[in-house]
Amino acid sequence: MLVHMTSAPTWTIAQIADEFGVTHRTVRHYEDLGLLSPERLGTRRIYHRRDRTRLGLILRGRRLGFPLEQIRTIVDLFDAPRGRRAQLEYVLGQIDERRIDLERRLKDAQEALHELGEFERRCRDDLATLEGAQAHVMGRYAARPGRVQR
Repeated sequence: MLVHMTSAPTWTIAQIADEFGVTHRTVRHYEDLGLLSPERLGTRRIYHRRDRTRLGLILRGRRLGFPLEQIRTIVDLFDAPRGRRAQLEYVLGQIDERRIDLERRLKDAQEALHELGEFERRCRDDLATLEGAQAHVMGRYAARPGRVQR
């Protein structure tokens, strides 16, 4: 942590990236998108508590599968006059939508796994039938008189 003139805690890009387990490139990408706005001292970026909080929100949103535009709305609401209340109301609506989407995807995945299992079972049954028929033919072929077995 850096101590800046205001005595409020600040962080470098390396410190904030390490803390959140992301690359410098990721942090710069979020800055390019306007999701983070660190103070600039020449070429150095100085991140304040607000940036840290916003990065935490961005990464949580990504883990939950929210697109960046929805994440932008969420983090921007954090700074809005109604602030936390508006942010929470919006997030709750997005959570409901995300849950419905994930539950639909889960159901689709479960159905696909069931169908895949049934297909696998039929293929294995067909293979066993073919192997049984082939063994029967080979047994008849080997039993003919005058044939040399190898």
